Amino acid sequence: MVLRQTAKRHLKYASIRAGLEGAALPGLQSLLPASGGRGVIFTLHHVRPEPKESNFAPNAHLSITPEFLEEAIQASLECDLVPAHLHDLPSLLADPADKRKFVAFTLDDGYRNNAEFAAPVFGRFGVPYTIFVNPGFVERKRTMWWETAAALAHKASAFQFDFGSGPVAVKSATTGQKFAAFERLASFVQLIDEDEAIARIDNAARSHDIDPTAIVDTLVMNEAELRELATDPLVHFGAHTVTHVNLRRVTPERLRHEIKGSAAAVERYVGRRPQSFSYPYGVRSAVSDREVSAAAEAGFSAAVTTQPGVLGPASIEQPTALPRVSLNGHYQKKRYVRALISGLPFQFLQ
Repeated sequence: MVLRQTAKRHLKYASIRAGLEGAALPGLQSLLPASGGRGVIFTLHHVRPEPKESNFAPNAHLSITPEFLEEAIQASLECDLVPAHLHDLPSLLADPADKRKFVAFTLDDGYRNNAEFAAPVFGRFGVPYTIFVNPGFVERKRTMWWETAAALAHKASAFQFDFGSGPVAVKSATTGQKFAAFERLASFVQLIDEDEAIARIDNAARSHDIDPTAIVDTLVMNEAELRELATDPLVHFGAHTVTHVNLRRVTPERLRHEIKGSAAAVERYVGRRPQSFSYPYGVRSAVSDREVSAAAEAGFSAAVTTQPGVLGPASIEQPTALPRVSLNGHYQKKRYVRALISGLPFQFLQ
């Protein structure tokens, strides 16, 4: 089972890389010039120097280097995309006299390295950017299960975990077993109440002397740091729920609380009401028409998913359901950014 999962993971990476290489061919891009639509919104998380080589890095896709961010900006400018704030895109796209194509850079979760490494890059190019934060992380009241699960699988050679039928032993001695353990925990988060799943992961981690809250404290900006970064004229802070929960799985009452509570918190932190919103996870299983309507009713001018695609007519019709394109840590090449901007990789997802 572990070997099969490892082979499947490597095949997936190789297939995506092959697709990006194909889409990067200049001749192919010239055949479908309209596939790039009106531009693109990029999704980022961590921006930091390349970590030490590790065979086990299940969250590596969430991390890019400052050098690659610079290349992504250069590629966008070379493709004649105009940098814009995310919350300005709906009005810009709705102007029939404006035929320009745009790029917006967004960063989820409020990582400290966004201020340390990403902000200076954006500053050198004069490019605006949006950071989505939530009070659960900022105030250290919510842990980041994907980081906790990675730390647990990395440290332990085996651990006990209750998936619903009582504690079982989960092996995590080899690299393959560590990936399998992480993926099993990630799947578990989507199977039961998310709050309960996170609590169980946190408890398992603590039994191996891992402090889940300390992980958040190390990675995420606090209120004072957000207020300091807010002096940068290029940054805008958007809302990202209160607890980074899958909104599609919560009650209507909690949905309203997660959206409105996060907006109020951001305004409290930085003194400005957020104009944009990011759905946690952002995939179809986490965003439906109900959530899109709730974001619009809360007054956001724009809200973003993680469903891949370029900007187009639908972006004007539903500005609280905008697609985004991930700058993925596994594919940090400038030509891949140009391929993504072309929109060709998404032609096969229609």
